[in-house]
Amino acid sequence: MSRTTGNEKAQILADTLDKANAKFLDMNKSPSRKVNELDNRGSHFYLALYWAQAMAEQAEDTDLQARFSKLAKVLGDNEAKIIEELNSAQGQSVDIGGYYRPDPKLTEKAMRPSLTMNSALETFS
Repeated sequence: MSRTTGNEKAQILADTLDKANAKFLDMNKSPSRKVNELDNRGSHFYLALYWAQAMAEQAEDTDLQARFSKLAKVLGDNEAKIIEELNSAQGQSVDIGGYYRPDPKLTEKAMRPSLTMNSALETFS
């Protein structure tokens, strides 16, 4: 997309996502199938953390760097707390209002159990 449109910011996003994905794989943050170990929500947290860090480390666009630096710091400083919140939500059945047509509010509550991460993301946007 960045090559077709000449959008340099899109290229930076793509390059840093590639770096974040490599770190994610190197750090073995794939989800486990066991309760109270890293699940999909935790894996998504780590990809977000590593991407924010890569965006904060890049120097090609200082506006993007400044914007992502705060998010990278907040997520990094609260990593243990966020993982604790995500892992503690595991192991119990959750009502999402149905299998085929789940309620969006109930689903969001189930899939976003970390108040710390939610707060960091809300202040970012």
